Amino acid sequence: MNNITTACSLDCYDACTVVYDNGKLKGKKEGYTQGFLCPHLNHYNAYEQIKMARYKGQEISLDEAMIKLKEILNASSSDEVLHYRGHGNFALMQEVSEHFFSLFGATLTNGSLCDGAGESGIIEGRGSNLNMPLSEIKKSEVVIIWGRNPHTTSSHLLPIIKDKTIIVIDPRKTKIAKIAHLHIQIKPHGDLSLALLLSRFLHIENSCDEEFLNKYASKHQDYYELTQNVRIKATLDEIDVTLGQIGDLLALVKNKKVAIVCGVGIQKYSDGADVMRAIDGFAVFLGLFGKEGCGVAYLGNSKDKIQSPFHTKAKRVSKVNTEFSDFKTVFIQGANPLAQMPDSLRVKSSIEKVQNIIYFGLYENETSEIADLIIPAKSFLYKDDIRTSYSHHGMMNMPKVSESKFGISEYDLSAYLCKEFAIELQTEQFYLEHFKNFALHHEDSSWRVKDRDAIPYKNGFDTDDGEFCYLEEFEQNESNNEKLFLITPKSAISLNSQFKREEHVYLHSCHGFDENELILISSKNGTLKLKVKLDNDLRKDCILIYSGTKGVNNLTSSKHSFDGKNAIFQENKVEVFSL
Repeated sequence: MNNITTACSLDCYDACTVVYDNGKLKGKKEGYTQGFLCPHLNHYNAYEQIKMARYKGQEISLDEAMIKLKEILNASSSDEVLHYRGHGNFALMQEVSEHFFSLFGATLTNGSLCDGAGESGIIEGRGSNLNMPLSEIKKSEVVIIWGRNPHTTSSHLLPIIKDKTIIVIDPRKTKIAKIAHLHIQIKPHGDLSLALLLSRFLHIENSCDEEFLNKYASKHQDYYELTQNVRIKATLDEIDVTLGQIGDLLALVKNKKVAIVCGVGIQKYSDGADVMRAIDGFAVFLGLFGKEGCGVAYLGNSKDKIQSPFHTKAKRVSKVNTEFSDFKTVFIQGANPLAQMPDSLRVKSSIEKVQNIIYFGLYENETSEIADLIIPAKSFLYKDDIRTSYSHHGMMNMPKVSESKFGISEYDLSAYLCKEFAIELQTEQFYLEHFKNFALHHEDSSWRVKDRDAIPYKNGFDTDDGEFCYLEEFEQNESNNEKLFLITPKSAISLNSQFKREEHVYLHSCHGFDENELILISSKNGTLKLKVKLDNDLRKDCILIYSGTKGVNNLTSSKHSFDGKNAIFQENKVEVFSL
C-alpha cells in the first residue's frame, strides 16, 4: 500500500503522524511531525520482532498458543491470575485486554513507572492535569527546559523553540543546555528547593502577577510565608545554585510569555508530587496559566475528555512493587518487568515462583526469556487503532497499512478469550467508532479531541473554588555526599528496554577510571558491572546509566512516591569500585 497516513504508537512525547509508503515510514510534512521521524521509527524495520509462538521453549503455531492460553486460564481460578500491562504501545485499543481480564475476575495493576507522582502533584494544585499544548509553546517567548532533554525525548519540539530564549535546569550539560541562554547545573533532587526560592525572590522583587494571584490564587501570601522556611544560603549551597543564577533566571522571565517544559525525571522521588506542585506554584506567581503562550508542559492526560468503552474495574496491585509470587498465572502484555521494574533482583526472585508466565509482545527481552508461553503481537502497522497524545490535542487514526503473516492484535486475542469464556465484547469497529466520536474533524483533515481548550485553565483552575491550591508543607532534602547520585534518563537509541540498548555507565573523569574500564556499581539494592564512558558534561557527584541498560534496576528501590504510587528511580545513591 502507498502513502497511507497512520501514527506512531510508541509511548513518547511526540506522537508522530507517519506516512507508510511501500514498506517505508516517513514523517508527514504537515503538522507537528514536520517531515522527520525519530531514530526508533527511522530504523523500525531493523529490529526483529517475534514471529513464532513458543511454549516451554518449543515453537508452536499461533492457534496452538491460543488453545494453550485457554487451558492455562481454565486451570487457574480468577483470583490466581494477574494481568500486567505495560504502556510501550500507546494506542487506545490496547485497553481491550483489560476488559477481558477484569470481567474474568483477574487482578490488574495500578501506579506508574513513569509520571504518577508529578501528575498527582499537578492535580492537587490545579484540580486536573491539563497540559500546555505544543501550539501554545510555539507562541512563548521564553522556554524553561526543566529536567528534560528534547534532543532525545521530544526532538520535534526543537524547531518550535529554536528562536526563543532558552533556560535549562539539568544536572547534565545536555545538547540543549550548551546552546541555552542560561544553564543551571543543579544537583539532583534540588528542584523543589529551587522552585520555592524562585517564588520567594519573585515575591521579594514585587514581580508577581498580582492581578492573576488575587483572582485565581488568593492564598499567595501564605505560600510566600512557606517559602521563607527555606534557608537561603544553606539551600543554595546544598543544591549548588548561586544567587546570581536565580537573579539571571528571573530577569529573563519577567513580563514575558513563558513555557516551563518539564521532564519526568524531576519527579521520580518520594516527594515527586511536591516537586511538580512547587514548579506550578512558581508558574502561578508569574501568572502563566490561562494565557496565550504561557503555561507548564509535563505529561497531560492523553485520555482527557474521552470515555473508555471497556470494563476495567478490578482488584489492582501496584505496578511498582508487584509481588508476582502471589499469583499462579501472570499474563504480561507489552512490558518487560524483569528490566523495567525497580529492584530487579526482587522482581526476579518473585517471578521465578510463578507457575505460568505468559508473555504477549513484539520483542524478545529478559521477560520473554523466562516465559512459559510466548504469544507474538502485531505492530501498529498491521492492525486498526486510534491514538491520542499527552503533548498535544490531536486524535490520530491508525489504519492497518499492510497484512502480516505472524502475530495477533490485542483485540483479536481478547475477542478469542471473551468468546471462550462467555464474556460480552462488541466488534472492533464498534470500539473504533466510539473513540472517533470524541474527535472534531478540521478542514486540514486532522482530528482534535472535543472539548479540550487550546489554552487550559483560561477560566480558572479545576479546584472546588477555581483557585490554585498551593503546597502547604515540605521537607528539605540533605544529600549524603559520600555517595553518587544515580541518574537514569531516556536514551536516544532505545525506548525503555526496546530497540538498541545502552551498555555503559557514564561518569566524570575526576573519578580516575579509564574509558571502557569495567567497574562495579553498588547500591543498597544490588550491584552491576558495566564498562565506563567518560562524560565531563555530568556533575562530578553523579553517574548516569540510561534507562533500559541491562541490569540498571538492580540498583533501584521498589519504594513508592508518597503520592501517585510512582517509582522513585532517581532517589538512589551508589558507590563505584574498580575491579
